[in-house]
Amino acid sequence: MPPVNETVTIAVVQLCSSQDVSLSLAQLSSVLAELEPGAVDAIFLPENFAALASPSVYQIGLGETEDGGLIRGFIAQKAIEIGAYIFAGTVPLARRANGEMVPGQKVRAASLVFDPFGIEVARYDKRHLFDVDVQDRIGRYRESDTFESGDEPKVVPTAFGAVGLSVCYDLRFPEFFMRLTALGAEIVAVPSAFTAVTGAAHFEVLVRARAIENACFLVAACQSGGHDSGRETFGHSMVVSPWGEVLACREAGPGVFVTTLDLPDLRRVRSALPSWRRPTTVDRASV
Repeated sequence: MPPVNETVTIAVVQLCSSQDVSLSLAQLSSVLAELEPGAVDAIFLPENFAALASPSVYQIGLGETEDGGLIRGFIAQKAIEIGAYIFAGTVPLARRANGEMVPGQKVRAASLVFDPFGIEVARYDKRHLFDVDVQDRIGRYRESDTFESGDEPKVVPTAFGAVGLSVCYDLRFPEFFMRLTALGAEIVAVPSAFTAVTGAAHFEVLVRARAIENACFLVAACQSGGHDSGRETFGHSMVVSPWGEVLACREAGPGVFVTTLDLPDLRRVRSALPSWRRPTTVDRASV
């Protein structure tokens, strides 16, 4: 679907989400209230925006079905009210995209996309799980204890261009972003919940590198601050241009910022630096 306009106005939301869905959605509702209906074309939410590190993630996932659910219903309604696409970070879902239950009482971290009419138009299940040891108060992170890894990369056609979907830890796998570019991505969403330690060391350089390598816009909506689970996240939600420039950034705390993506700028960069073009035969087993 070709872009309708030469520019795209987006809102990037940063949160400090709770383990409790109702508290998280109340915070998100307060932040979204800053946006006037029709003011933006798309809204980008962080990873785990509705519940971060919840001990009840499987129960939450069971309640979110294709026919509805508290979280899905909330996002659909906000998309209608604001009149914008919503790239809904990640939502725990107990069913795979084909309807099968995820075995072992696990869930998938599903990045959902809703159009301005509140219709769920795309789903990407997080491919790379955060099984890492970090020198912070948590120490040991094992997403695979709770989550099942996803499968295929996903690029979504929208009214303003093709948007690739990724999540947080995917940033450390450049071949995954190469695949998104090969599938046509011009903008890539990276909802994130980087730890304070790994974020301070690597977050900005990873986001900028993926944007430069693929000559695309990267939109990273993040978690920020000390959470009621005991986790501490880095924040620094940012939008990076195809040239690798940080166009906008919110360093800390819940809130939202609005910025504009210049699509002709993307085309100029891609024309001048053709290194982003790669064979479409990227090893699928590697992503």
